[in-house]
Amino acid sequence: MEECAECGFDGSAISEMNAEMAIRTLGSRYDAALIGVGFDKNFHTLLRQRPDPQTWSALEYAAHVRDVIALWGWALHKTLTEDRPKLPSADPDLPDRAAAEASYNTQDPITVVRELSANADRMANKVAAIGSDQWRLTAAFGDTEVTLLWIVRKVAHEGHHHLIDIQRSLKT
Repeated sequence: MEECAECGFDGSAISEMNAEMAIRTLGSRYDAALIGVGFDKNFHTLLRQRPDPQTWSALEYAAHVRDVIALWGWALHKTLTEDRPKLPSADPDLPDRAAAEASYNTQDPITVVRELSANADRMANKVAAIGSDQWRLTAAFGDTEVTLLWIVRKVAHEGHHHLIDIQRSLKT
């Protein structure tokens, strides 16, 4: 995975040795970013405020990452338990559709952060249990073959990237 020009994430910094921590720390990082805002009278308004109509709020980004972790945690499990499974292709409209259908911006921020943390812990536990011979397992993702490490890097990148989006959103 190359470096993301927008957020600076460098996937090559994540290896089999630190993969578990890259996922496990997502919960505490999101807790600090969202709940660390504080619980004054503007807490819920601030977390739900969109910088512009096309940009998600901090809460919407957090709910998206919660769901991304769950989805890719499922893909990791499938890759570990099936022989070269076929993962669903990426749908570029899915995130916006999911945000609207699940009403991300009306959800309780505390619940979202708790669920994000629980998903990260579940996925990190799966990563921690990966044996050295299993890291070579692959899955078909569209026209690409992806590894377990690619999946971990994908989730870590989503988590990192959207934390920056949240920071931008909260500054407006």
